[in-house]
Amino acid sequence: MKIAVIGAAVLWGTAGTAGLLVNGVDPVSLASARLVIGGLVLAVVTAPSTRLLLLPAGSPEGSLAGFPGGREGGRGRGPGTRPGPLAAAAMAVAAYQLCYFAAVGRTGVAVGTVVAIGSGPVFTGLLSWLLDRAWPGRRWAGATAVAIAGCAVLTGGGGEVRADGVLLALLGGLLYAFYAVTAARAIGAGAPSDAVMGLMFGGAAVVMVPVLLWTGTGWLAEPRGLLTALYLGCATTALAYFLYGRGLRTTPVATAATLALAEPAVAALLGVVVLGERLTPASVAGLVLLGVSLVAVSLPERVRRGSRDRGAIGSSA
Repeated sequence: MKIAVIGAAVLWGTAGTAGLLVNGVDPVSLASARLVIGGLVLAVVTAPSTRLLLLPAGSPEGSLAGFPGGREGGRGRGPGTRPGPLAAAAMAVAAYQLCYFAAVGRTGVAVGTVVAIGSGPVFTGLLSWLLDRAWPGRRWAGATAVAIAGCAVLTGGGGEVRADGVLLALLGGLLYAFYAVTAARAIGAGAPSDAVMGLMFGGAAVVMVPVLLWTGTGWLAEPRGLLTALYLGCATTALAYFLYGRGLRTTPVATAATLALAEPAVAALLGVVVLGERLTPASVAGLVLLGVSLVAVSLPERVRRGSRDRGAIGSSA
């Protein structure tokens, strides 16, 4: 379901425009509220399937509900479906937010965004190969390179390039890859995608509550601030990652990470349509590069007879 991944990327792309509806709010506070609200909504909505995920392997209740019971010879509950890796992924979700904003503060929005978002698909492909020996393929590598170039051209230059900021942005890209690959492995091992996302983002919400309180919540008392936070949490986080999880059922995680690069393209187009911004010729070229790469990675792969794509999550049947 690549369309679900693209739908998630479209929702992520609206976050920047929505965030401009409130003025003078600390970006870290805004991101914290987004994650707290979205994570709690996901945790509540997915609570029934999350409870099954936390049942012991071989539990009769889990088996009756259609959850893999861990019986020998079946799909079972492998290492990817244990709560431990997903708890670590929840920490990575929260840490990504902090790394991203720290990077932007040191090296500027353009450079920080390109490095963080652009390195995510690369790290995702490498982690998939290292952990599962699932190399995404040459077409993915080429399309990802073109997409990253498109992001760089689209966002333009600017900002002081500081080594510490670039390293923080790279760490953010690695954290994103870690929680995306962890979620994909859990879903591939038989865990419900809704439960995986609910557990990850519910845990991240708990981690981010102190950050939200520390950065201040006074802006949430204003109607515009509250409505913006609710949209960011419910739409660009809860719904977006619900769709992303559904997409990971049948889409290789490396491919999903590249498709998610539609986010900056959507943000740029919204800037033109909603905010009245103008695109430079270089920005238009960046959009074209992104569009070409996304079409290339969206086309179905030719499957070799007698072989299985170990990088795919779930079955397309």
